[in-house]
Amino acid sequence: MAISKEKKTATIKQHQRGKTDTGSCEVQVALLTGRINELTKHFKTHKKDNHSRRGLIRMVEKRKSLLAYLESEDSERYKKLIGQLDLRK
Repeated sequence: MAISKEKKTATIKQHQRGKTDTGSCEVQVALLTGRINELTKHFKTHKKDNHSRRGLIRMVEKRKSLLAYLESEDSERYKKLIGQLDLRK
C-alpha cells in the first residue's frame, strides 16, 4: 500500500519549490494524496479493513490541515496545488 520509490521521487520533483525541497506543504500534500489514492483502490476489494481505514482517515485529516495552512499563508500556491492535484471541483 506504500507508494514506490520511483513514484515518490517523481512526485517530489514535480511539486518541489527548490532543488533540495522535500518537505514543503506542496510536496507533503502531493505525497499524502498519492497514498490516499492507493488506499482508496485497496478499499474497493477489502471493504472490511478497518485498521487501514483508520490510517486513511488520519492521512485525510493531515492533508486537510496542511491545505488549510497553505491557504492561509499563500492562496496562490494553494490554488495552483489544488488545480494540479485535482482535489476540488
